[in-house]
Amino acid sequence: MKKNYTTNVRIPEIEIVENDSELSLFDRNNPDINLFNLVDEENIRLSGSKINYYKFIVSKSGYDEVYMEQRNKPISRTPILVYGHYDPKVIEEPLNQFGIQITSDQLFTFNKSYMDKKLGRPPIIGDIIQPHFQNVRYEIFEVQEDSFEAYGVYHYICTSKVLRDSEDIQNMPKPDVSEDIGGRVI
Repeated sequence: MKKNYTTNVRIPEIEIVENDSELSLFDRNNPDINLFNLVDEENIRLSGSKINYYKFIVSKSGYDEVYMEQRNKPISRTPILVYGHYDPKVIEEPLNQFGIQITSDQLFTFNKSYMDKKLGRPPIIGDIIQPHFQNVRYEIFEVQEDSFEAYGVYHYICTSKVLRDSEDIQNMPKPDVSEDIGGRVI
């Protein structure tokens, strides 16, 4: 059975707009996006960990063309206190057929707008991270942006490795060693 509907008012034609419309789910100017971002920033600050962040100072001199990295890696001496999420791991050094291998990469998650305000720039490869919970420094070797397009919260996910050439590690005092073989103490 076919039904016919009639109206008193002429129905306007539907406009197809290529740009953002009033019904767009991804409105960049929506004030709710900033609200969700502020809530996420506060959530990381309240439930995250204190982290000392040392900025890598990029300089044009001392760049090695062969290895495509800085020969000496100048790091700022004063840390910046930031908050972020990470899952602390025990540093493992298993021995395999190729020698001792460190397999404990660490992931750190930061709020994007918070880090841009605190650092004045986004995190870059070569920056040093030292959590207050662990007395270990990590060097960032990969930075990714994680985003939730529906409500606009952006994160930096920094993958880092244990920094083995830190002054703290190199300048550790050598323990007193005695040689038990033959009964002589050296």
